[in-house]
Amino acid sequence: MEEHKNQNQTDFMKETIKQRPLNRRKLVRRTLLTASMAVIFGMVACFTFLLLEPVISNKLYPEEEPEMVEFIEEAEEDEILPEDMIADDSQMQPEPTDPPALEDEQIAQVLSEMQLGVEDYLSQFAGIREVAQEARRSVVTVVGVTSDVGWLDNEYENEGAVSGVVVADNGIELLILANVNSIKDADSLEVVFHDGEVYQASIMKKDNNTGLAVISIAKTAMKGSTLEMAAAASLGTSSTSLVGVPVIALGRPVGTEGSLCYGNITSAGNTIRLPDSNYRFMTTDIYGSSNASGILINLRGQVVGFIDMSYNSSDLKNLISAIGISDIKRVVQSLSNDKDIAYFGVYGVDVTEAANRELKVPFGAYITEIDMDSPAMNAGIQSGDVIVKWNDTEIHSYQDLVNALLQEEPEKTASVTLMRQGPEGYTEMDTVAVLGLK
Repeated sequence: MEEHKNQNQTDFMKETIKQRPLNRRKLVRRTLLTASMAVIFGMVACFTFLLLEPVISNKLYPEEEPEMVEFIEEAEEDEILPEDMIADDSQMQPEPTDPPALEDEQIAQVLSEMQLGVEDYLSQFAGIREVAQEARRSVVTVVGVTSDVGWLDNEYENEGAVSGVVVADNGIELLILANVNSIKDADSLEVVFHDGEVYQASIMKKDNNTGLAVISIAKTAMKGSTLEMAAAASLGTSSTSLVGVPVIALGRPVGTEGSLCYGNITSAGNTIRLPDSNYRFMTTDIYGSSNASGILINLRGQVVGFIDMSYNSSDLKNLISAIGISDIKRVVQSLSNDKDIAYFGVYGVDVTEAANRELKVPFGAYITEIDMDSPAMNAGIQSGDVIVKWNDTEIHSYQDLVNALLQEEPEKTASVTLMRQGPEGYTEMDTVAVLGLK
């Protein structure tokens, strides 16, 4: 009996609980469902992050917007003229209450007795050189680097260089003006400053008319010492009254970096006629390189011209010439604000008083020529037409039309009112032009 009892206890102890059979199909299905939900959740999270991240970042770390660049238009009376260089004795010593009156003979005698020595001559040139050295801080060298492959498949670099000038600081970038026609095929640009520092740069905007471009360098990539040194140059004004005024050529006037020349403006009345613009062309008596580049400054250190030798006549190819700064200020301002320049495609002149009086030509922008396949041609404008209104702006001269175009944007539509000559005189006509990109 006792033996049977022990056997029953032993049998009870040997019993085991069987596991339910594994349903592999159900397990795979749940695993796939879990993985799918994880993928969907991840995609939703990523999409939400992409949408909200810019908003949150802008709230926490607002992106700094570049400041608008604007150049002050200087009046002609602000120019430095030859008579301005004569010392004013009244500013050097107190003026007596009753200055003695001098006769013309006495004045002539005093002037004849005045003698200037070598020291006076050296002192004058030292003052001019000081002006040049100060302006040089804003002059840079723009180097275009092009990588090619030689006939032995070994890589080498070709470099071309032009002089440029710092024209503005928009708070984020330092902006440099340079003529990049000779380095337009470069793979990259480097800018060398007066302190010897070299920085990578890129073209912000270019004017295809003149080849002038605004080149930008991020200020965060520049040393503080360079930023402090390379202040924006002061832009002056250019007019026909500058003839005979002394100027200094800076940059590469003789083709080598850092060269400097002195001279005088010999003419300032020539005009370069380009599509949608006229530029005053100044010549000097400074002998330089036919590949010269850089700037002309007056004795106040103000930029009055941007050296461009491409318009020189064959017999004056080595005399330094420049485009007047007044005529390109607004173009440079547009380029500095990263604005594309609209293209219309006309050449023109002002209507003179004589033409208006004797030939009854109405005042406005007289069109002398039109580019083929230009927006102006597509709008039906012809040579001999006189544009008198652009949208809501009255046009009294060709410069008025140029200024109106600088306010426009490519691909915009403009309403044009013109006067066209017919058998019975000039007749008013209206047309519409869709502007292109210059």
